[in-house]
Amino acid sequence: MVSVKGERDDEPHVADLLGALFADVGAAFAGEEWRGLRLSHLRLLQAVPRDGTSVTDLAARLGMTKQGCGQLVAPLVASGHLTSEPHPDDARVRVVRRTRLGDQRARAVTRGLARLEDRWRERVGERRYATFRGVLVELAAASDEPAPE
Repeated sequence: MVSVKGERDDEPHVADLLGALFADVGAAFAGEEWRGLRLSHLRLLQAVPRDGTSVTDLAARLGMTKQGCGQLVAPLVASGHLTSEPHPDDARVRVVRRTRLGDQRARAVTRGLARLEDRWRERVGERRYATFRGVLVELAAASDEPAPE
């Protein structure tokens, strides 16, 4: 049996709980100057490896469609955070790389997320946070697996 709510009617469901944590993530970046970038752009910036990657590989890494990934890449190219150039061996493939500005933003995101995790760790304690983070890692890894029937 799948339960959306907990045992009590006033217990929030998991989407509410995750939403509160996502609000914390958004608030952690609210004071920064991101030049119109959304969290999805910042997530994508961090996913681009140093030596670059194709949009197709980047989409797979982020668990999204190639088209959706391309829609996030385009404004990052336009804003100077990424470059997109033809692959030297196959002009049909575009290689996406971070620019100096993109590297700066990616480092700022890493620092901001580290501060947020430090705050969460302080709220619940080192041991409980380590357990929470371990469970998140496990659930994220399992999200690629097909659901049991």
